[in-house]
Amino acid sequence: MGEKFDPITLEILWRRLISIVDEADSTVARTAFSSLLRDAHDYTCMFTDRKGRELAQGSFATPGQSGAMALGIKNLVKKLPEDSFGPGDVYITNDPWALAGHLNDICVMSPIFHNEKLTGWTACVFHHSDIGGRVSSDNHDVFEDGLFIPLVKLEEGGVPNRAVIDMIRWNVRTPEEVTGDIRSQIAANHVCAEKICQMLDEYQLDGLDDLADEIISRTEKSMREAIKKVPDGVYEAEGIVEQMEGKDDVVIKVAVRVDGNGITVDLAGSSPQVDWGGNVVFNFTYAYVFMAMKSIFDPYIPNNDGCAVPIAMKAPEGSVVNCRFPAAVAARMQIGHFLTEIVYRAMAKILPHRVIAGSGGTPATMNVFYGKRNDATPWHSVIIRGGGMGASALNDGYYDYIFPANGANTPVEIFESDTPLIVERRELLTDSGGPGKQMGGLGRRVVFRAPDDEYAPIPPVYLGIQSGRYRYPPEGLFDGKSGAKARFLINDRHGNPYGLTQFGPGDVVTMDAAGGGGFGNPLERDPELVSENVADGYVSKERAREDYGVVINVETRKVDKEATDRLRASMKRETGNPQ
Repeated sequence: MGEKFDPITLEILWRRLISIVDEADSTVARTAFSSLLRDAHDYTCMFTDRKGRELAQGSFATPGQSGAMALGIKNLVKKLPEDSFGPGDVYITNDPWALAGHLNDICVMSPIFHNEKLTGWTACVFHHSDIGGRVSSDNHDVFEDGLFIPLVKLEEGGVPNRAVIDMIRWNVRTPEEVTGDIRSQIAANHVCAEKICQMLDEYQLDGLDDLADEIISRTEKSMREAIKKVPDGVYEAEGIVEQMEGKDDVVIKVAVRVDGNGITVDLAGSSPQVDWGGNVVFNFTYAYVFMAMKSIFDPYIPNNDGCAVPIAMKAPEGSVVNCRFPAAVAARMQIGHFLTEIVYRAMAKILPHRVIAGSGGTPATMNVFYGKRNDATPWHSVIIRGGGMGASALNDGYYDYIFPANGANTPVEIFESDTPLIVERRELLTDSGGPGKQMGGLGRRVVFRAPDDEYAPIPPVYLGIQSGRYRYPPEGLFDGKSGAKARFLINDRHGNPYGLTQFGPGDVVTMDAAGGGGFGNPLERDPELVSENVADGYVSKERAREDYGVVINVETRKVDKEATDRLRASMKRETGNPQ
């Protein structure tokens, strides 16, 4: 075909690449051992050209992993001499500074050979439920976080490296699950490589180079054209991220410079790295900066290396957004997830219709449960939870959404089968969404109990928490109000949500996720929408009156239009905005 492709053939090949990586993705869902992977989908599959440039990623990839991998795989490939690997080789690493930012994210990477020539790389990162170490956000260095695996061969010519496998097995609490998930990663890579070779044979292509150049260059052009429509300038914002009790808050400063068809995001002025696990490596920081920019400027074109070329980032080394080894990084999402929101805040000044308010799923809440059953066998489970998504100029925020991380909620039945715990309630929280012309999404309450009968676990049960929004709620935009804050209770008493917690049989744990921020003035919300929200139990009658100026008739349960008009006029006069 030469170096160029006609538009129809190019589209067919591009869609074929996406279907291939999605098939590898579905392989994980069918073969993974951990519910964090099968159900919560905390993994990312992708493949690159032979230079390590990303070509396609799974449709349900998580931005933190995929964005970090796009940088990391490229750098790893450059370090490997071409004569050091061959067909059937598999590499493994979880180096946080090389890839996705903490030790739980293990990458398995394989070269793709076609007609005995290197044509690309396939890789997947899994968030493994267990990587040993001290399962807590308040670790002081990466050595406490768990097992650190440098880039080594897991298989050579298809033959497993038993020494590496045994090293991993003896450093984790649930070795069968961890090694089973690693085999799932190998299977996903195998499927991806096999299907790519089939495509090359079918279309009589010598390799992926020409196709990669065409796809990446077209994507870069599309991204640059979108950026060029925005006025040049520097758009700034800063955000405060809560730390553990007794520690100073973290400040993140963002300056977005738009210059023609390129963007530079500068994080100078952000706080120094901290002495707990919230530190963020450069790759992970870039991933969520890129996620914000991609969603603003060109949200519909699938991700590949061309999307990232126009976006540069500067982050001071030694800061909380570009930490130095050996900083603790296990809880990097507690700070890293805020980068997208703060970039949105900066760009809201120039592109208000392309951003959303603060989200209760920023950061996502990760709960690591482990202990022993009543027969002394160990158990270990991880769930991630979202909160209310921030509202936009056009829509209410989604309820109970994991944003910007893009995960899924683990079903109650799966959680109860993985652990000896019982889920007593899981419900949306009335009045938790931030009031606005568009309302923030509702947060969610989960209540679970450790049984105290013959099925009771052996105490203590350990709960490692990574989360936020307990002191500072998700903020609204353009006169929208904040969503409700998160809460963590043990037996109706406030617990410590910033580290490792213990509880035992009979104890009841309540976790409330924060609601999303509102967008626009609540007094401009359609009263009929408010009435529907009250009828659905999402907004109470009292808050409909206080926040939205909407009066619901007690007898008819419908909007009292005259009373609403009077109340809203009065509220506008009080705020000095009679319009």
